[in-house]
Amino acid sequence: MPSVPLGGYGYGYGHGHGPMGAPGMPADAPPVGPGGGGSGKGWLWGLGGAVVASAVWAGVLFATGGFDGKEAEADLAGYRYTTDLCGSTDSQAFKDSGYEHKDGNGSSSNPQHSSSESPALDSMTCNIDFEPSDASSSDYSSVWVYTTASLHKKTDPGPEFEAQYRAYEDQKTSTYSYAVSPVRGLGEEAYVVRQESKRSTSNTGAYVILAVRDGWMTYQSTWSEYVSTSSGTSAKTPEEATEMLKKSAKATLEKMKQ
Repeated sequence: MPSVPLGGYGYGYGHGHGPMGAPGMPADAPPVGPGGGGSGKGWLWGLGGAVVASAVWAGVLFATGGFDGKEAEADLAGYRYTTDLCGSTDSQAFKDSGYEHKDGNGSSSNPQHSSSESPALDSMTCNIDFEPSDASSSDYSSVWVYTTASLHKKTDPGPEFEAQYRAYEDQKTSTYSYAVSPVRGLGEEAYVVRQESKRSTSNTGAYVILAVRDGWMTYQSTWSEYVSTSSGTSAKTPEEATEMLKKSAKATLEKMKQ
């Protein structure tokens, strides 16, 4: 259960708390004494404050499952863990745009996947190397698509999700910066991060991140392309890369529910 400050929440009871740690009498409440008058009113005021604060505290406990010790149930939105995310990753959008899988070499296969399952977090990754279908043997062209998916089973990733990607806007150098935009039609919320060059006028490749959150599932797919200036192949623009990532994500997320 998340840590909750006692006696707070802006109801005027933040200066103190009652016995056993429950929100209660304010520290500056008048002393309770015999008889009526102001002393009686102070007692009633303090009692009323304790009732309101206790009601707030009870609401927090109810919302977080604190009464019975149960944690909030993870909302995985129907997504399932798989040991091979590459088996669910849809590459059709990339193939339709003129790319094909690179042949693996003796030391590594293509695609590559990894996974980890635990009571708190299930993590899955898929790395695919592409090349333009019409690239010649002398062309130096490379596309890397790296996809991750996580099932958060103990903690809701929602409150921090947007901030995680908005932070790219603060990563600026003399040569590049990042632009972050919301994306509609994918999960509960989605964002695209595009790297923007400040100097180069030639398009040697785009770097784009697409991030999706649906319930307590998070998904990220990264497109990274480099095409040499001497190559006869043209690199995709950030906008074109974004569209490919969106199509792939939509199909991949559907497969992850099967």
